[in-house]
Amino acid sequence: MDKLKRVLSGRDAEEPSGLAEVIEGTSLGWGTRVKGFVACFAIGCLCSILGSCLLWIPKKGLVLFAVFYTLGNIASIGSTLFLMGPMKQLKRMFEPTRLIATVVMLLCLILTLCSAFWWRKAGLALLFCILQFFAMAWYSISFIPYAR
Repeated sequence: MDKLKRVLSGRDAEEPSGLAEVIEGTSLGWGTRVKGFVACFAIGCLCSILGSCLLWIPKKGLVLFAVFYTLGNIASIGSTLFLMGPMKQLKRMFEPTRLIATVVMLLCLILTLCSAFWWRKAGLALLFCILQFFAMAWYSISFIPYAR
């Protein structure tokens, strides 16, 4: 019946593709994007602060700090996906002007988690957290024109 209505109303008789329906159904409004950004960024900040508080726990504190600090950074980066959209964010992350900053940042995130979980080296996890901080700063500065 819907197909007949489309034909009679002069619209194209061709069915929209499944991908077009998915994209149309999943697009977020601006208000929802801002709310998602704020929520995800707040979770990221909370994880980073919690990690800093857990740093002072004997024996496991350094590993917990590394894990929560890294999760906080991942959530903070993820918050920008709400504002730009995932594909545009990925395209901008891997532009030639910020490719090295992105690779170093992602490598530091992965190495921090590897040193905390796989290698179980707390000192190495702390070193990668420090490198992660500088890599995140470099990555963030790469979005400001002429700031590098």
